[in-house]
Amino acid sequence: MDGVVRAPDEPTAAGEPIAEALRLDGNAAAGILSEVFVADLTVARATCANCGTTRAVGALLVYAHGMGTVARCPGCDAVVLRLARTPTRVWLDLTGARRLALAPTPPA
Repeated sequence: MDGVVRAPDEPTAAGEPIAEALRLDGNAAAGILSEVFVADLTVARATCANCGTTRAVGALLVYAHGMGTVARCPGCDAVVLRLARTPTRVWLDLTGARRLALAPTPPA
């Protein structure tokens, strides 16, 4: 990036929109998700509240930066989950997920 502030849909020097240049797959959220959930949440199945598509959290489109982490549905681009870290808490918003299905943890 060249340090110039652009709108999310404005193209970069490479010709792709800024949002696409910053987008990662859902596995990029594994670190912050492990602070909230003991299980590996990237293999959990999230159902988008907007379009009903069910995918592994690791397959969601993640935008992670200083303000937090946003995971979007690859089918309709709606926000499925948001995570933010403050000095005293980790905030998780699952408003965009109709459900989140986790496999049971085997007994130790």
